[in-house]
Order: sequence, then C-alpha cells, then structure tokens
Amino acid sequence: MTIETDRLRERVAAELLRTRDRTALLTEAVDDGDLIRQHSPLMSPLVWDLAHVGSQEELWLVRDVGGRDPLRPDIDELYDAFKHARRDRVALPLLTPAEARRYVAEVRDKALDVLDRARIDGGRRLVTDGFAFGMIIQHEQQHAETMLATHQLRVGAPVLTAPEPPAAPSFVGGEVLVPGGPFTMGTDTEPWALDNERPAHQVQVPAFHIDRAAVTNAEYAAFIDAGGYDDPRWWSAAGWEHRQTAGLVAPAHWQRDGDGWVATTFGRTAPVVREEPVVHVCFWEAEAYAKWAGKRLPTEAEWEKAARWDPATGRSRRFPWGDETPEPRHANLGQQHLRPAPAGAYPAGASPLGVHQLIGDVWEWTSSDFHGYPGFSAFPYREYSEVFFGPDYKVLRGGSFGTDHNAARGTFRNWDYPIRRQIFSGFRLARTA
Repeated sequence: MTIETDRLRERVAAELLRTRDRTALLTEAVDDGDLIRQHSPLMSPLVWDLAHVGSQEELWLVRDVGGRDPLRPDIDELYDAFKHARRDRVALPLLTPAEARRYVAEVRDKALDVLDRARIDGGRRLVTDGFAFGMIIQHEQQHAETMLATHQLRVGAPVLTAPEPPAAPSFVGGEVLVPGGPFTMGTDTEPWALDNERPAHQVQVPAFHIDRAAVTNAEYAAFIDAGGYDDPRWWSAAGWEHRQTAGLVAPAHWQRDGDGWVATTFGRTAPVVREEPVVHVCFWEAEAYAKWAGKRLPTEAEWEKAARWDPATGRSRRFPWGDETPEPRHANLGQQHLRPAPAGAYPAGASPLGVHQLIGDVWEWTSSDFHGYPGFSAFPYREYSEVFFGPDYKVLRGGSFGTDHNAARGTFRNWDYPIRRQIFSGFRLARTA
C-alpha cells in the first residue's frame, strides 16, 4: 500500500461522509409525511431518493467491488430508476423513512469496510483511481440536487436556510470574443469523469461572441414586458406549441406584484433580484429570449471552449480559473447558498477571456442535442448516459448553486428534456463572430 493509495482512501471516506451529511440534512428537514409524499409528478418522493442512493451504493460498492452478499436483493427492482417512472414511485411498497435510514446506514458501514480492504489503485478499470467510489459519491450528490429541486416544489413552511450569496463588486455585462480554432474537448485524465465526458478530442470551433454573464432577472423581465410570451415570432414551432399547452407566461415560481415580480424560493416569497441570473426556465423559453435579443444559445462546444480554453497556452483547463478544485471564492456551488449570486459576484472564478460564473449558479442550456463524443464507450453501464443519446434531450452545462463541486467539472455534461424547468436552469447568449 502506497502513500498515494492511503490519501485516496482518506479522500473517498471524507467525500462519502460529507455527501451523506447533505443527504441527511435534506431528508431530516421535513417530517415523515413530507418524506413519503409526492410533491410533484415530476419528482420522486424524498424517501425514494434516500433509499435509492443506498441501493446503488450496495450494488456497486458492496456487491461488485466488495464481492459481498446482497443485503436487500428484494428491493432492487423498487429502486431501479428504469423500472418505474417518477410519477409512479409513490404507489410502490417503498421502505418507510425509518427503514430507509437503517438500510442506507447499514450499506454505508459495509461500503466503508470495502474501502478499507479493496484494491482501489489499479487492476480492474472499475476501481482504478477509486472510480467506483467516485461514481457513487457523484450519484448521491446528483440526487442531493434532485432532492433540493423537490424541496423547491414542496408546499409549506420553509425548512431550509442558508446564507445570502455574496454581492458583486461590480456588475458584469457585455460579451467577449472567443477566437476561432481548435481546442481539446472532453477528458482522458479526470479520474472520476463519467463516460459521456470521454474521450478527449479536438474540436474546431469558429470564432464566436459569448456573454460575460448569464441572462439576469431584469433582462428576462424586459422580454416578458415586451410581450415575448405572446409573440410567436420568437418561438420555434415546438417551443410555441409547448408555451401554449403549458400556459407559460414567466419563469417557474414567478408571480406578478404590481409592475414588478416576486418569486417563491424554498417557501419564501420575495421580489426577484434584478442582477441575479434567471432560473427555472426551460430550453424553449431560453431559445425564444435569445431570438428576441438578436442572439442565440451557444453550442455545447462553444460553451466548453469559453469555459476551458486558455488563450495563452492553447490548452484546456479543468475549470475557467485553472486546474484548482473549486473553492467558495470561485463559484456558487454545493448548496452553500440557496439561490444564484448576482452577475460578477465571483471574479476569482472568471475565465482568462473574462467570462464569469460559467461554473455554479445556474445550469446553462446549450443548443446541442445530447450525443456521445467520437470514440465514446459506455462505462460501466449503458444506462448511465448512452440510452439518452439523441434529439430528445438538450445539454446543459456548468452546474448550479445546488451542484456539488465533484459534479461541476468543466467537462461535466447534464441533459434534460427541453420542457423541463423544475431544474435550476438558466442560460447565457452567444452569437457568431
């Protein structure tokens, strides 16, 4: 056993603990009635998410990596995300909150024992660099963001609190030119990168302009006030059909208040903050706004080049600010704040070209469909991403205030249906140079 392996085990153990603390906070903030209730047909009951993260941890760490006997093979199908749609999960014979907590605790004890004993520094690809553990850590962190979205849809007294996001030293606006040319997209070196982020490959991107900040509440309100939701000129055919069918008139959770707007955030209603990025808009809304503004959404390749390309060296960084793991000064991540921060609030996280807050705050819609990169190979199972490839899903990038830093790499890819807006989604604009 090497010093590097010891450090990796310590890191994995610390991340498992930190991640479980967030899961516990999100599930212990409400009573059992709220845990088993379905707050929206778009979301699972919180108690399903809780047991599901334990089930995945058992399948991959306890059974596969550890070779241990199953704890609860009888519940495998209940917590298989592909067996039951979210809207149907509330009717399943799920574990009770008390049973779910006991189950995830027992799984965690066994997983930590596996961590102490299993080889994690080579051999099987699944365990090289602790990948299986990193995959499970990120999986639970992704469900923490999903559970946070469920909390946003929950009706009742507020139960979550967090400090206000930092103020911006100065407002950031305008756009920057990203020169044309090749850059390396994706990764071969990030040890916990998931299959759809691989392999690294060179992409030729023509010159383009991209906004220095995401579209703000004030800017989006101007679109509404200009009749943007009532004018089909700005909407694609599919977008206009959805706007009419869904009755969209403003971002989710916004309500009129005289001449202005208020928004309800985790049970608290307050005026929208003009300088903060707009959040809870779907792809069709983002696309319509972009056309109204005389611009467009960036492609996924443009977004990643703006976030990673270093004009001084030509190399692709891990993050806009460099290769350093995100710290609180860089980005609004990890549910440390419960809403986006104003444009310009994280100058330390800006890219060399001066593009701000590409990581954190809001997931940013791109114009790209979700596909595998050239040379893509599913690992360790097709259902993580390959089954979603195709024109039905649009790619989002950058992470939100609800995203953990482990799932906010410059290469990390999120995807969802273009109608979805319960997620913490916003956007920024681009235009061809």
